[in-house]
Amino acid sequence: MTVLLFIVATVAGAINSVAGGGSFLTLPTLLYAGITPVVANATSTLAMLPGSVASAVAYRRELRRIGRWLIPLTIVSLVGGFLGGVLLVRTSDTSFMRLLPWLMLLAAVTFTFGDRVRRTLSLEHLHGNDVLVAVVQFVISIYGGYFGGGMGIMMLASFALGGMLDIHEMNALKTFLGVAINVLALGEFIIKGIVAWTPGLIMIAGSILGGYCGAMFARTVDPKWIRGVVVVIGWSMTVYFFIR
Repeated sequence: MTVLLFIVATVAGAINSVAGGGSFLTLPTLLYAGITPVVANATSTLAMLPGSVASAVAYRRELRRIGRWLIPLTIVSLVGGFLGGVLLVRTSDTSFMRLLPWLMLLAAVTFTFGDRVRRTLSLEHLHGNDVLVAVVQFVISIYGGYFGGGMGIMMLASFALGGMLDIHEMNALKTFLGVAINVLALGEFIIKGIVAWTPGLIMIAGSILGGYCGAMFARTVDPKWIRGVVVVIGWSMTVYFFIR
C-alpha cells in the first residue's frame, strides 16, 4: 500500500501541475486504503499541497509575468479557502456531491468553449476586470477549501473568460492560487484532527516529485497540447462524477 500511495501521489502531483484534478486519483486511493471520506479528503489536501508548492516554484518565471493578478487573487483565495475548510469540518459532503457534477460540467464547457464564446459575444472587456475575476476566484476558493476536486479546471475556465490566453501563465497562476486556497483550509483540518498522517506523509513525497517534474515538463510542451490535456481531464472528471 505504501508503494501505491507514493506512485498515485506522484502521478497526481504531475497532473495538478498541468491542469488540476490530481485529487481524483488521491482521494479514491485513500478511500481504498480504508480511510473515511472526510478524513480522506482532508488527507488528500495535505498530500497535494507540497506538490503544488513545488510546481509554483517551477513556474516562478511565468508568475513574474502575471504581476498585478497575484496580490488580489491571493487574498481572496486565502479567505475563500479558509471558509471552505470551515464548511468541510462542520458539514457533510452529501449535498455538495449532488451539485458537483453540474459544477464540473460548467467548468468543462467554459474552458473548452470560453475563447469562442468571448469572441462571439465581444466579451473582450472582461480582460483586466479584476473585480469580476476576484469574485469568481472567491467562489472557487470556497469550493476548493471544502472539496477541491476540479478546482484547477474551474480556475483555468475563469482565467479564459477573464482574457488570459497563455496556458503556461494560466497554469502558473492556477498552481500558486491553489496553494493559497489549501494552506488555510489545511490548517483548519489539522486543528480539528481530521488528517491521517501516515498515508499523508507518504503521499507528500510523491506529490513533490510529481509536482515539480510535471511543471518543468509542461513548460516544454506546445500550449495547444496542454490545453488539449486540460479539456480531456475536465470532461473526464465531469463523466466520472455523473457516473458516480
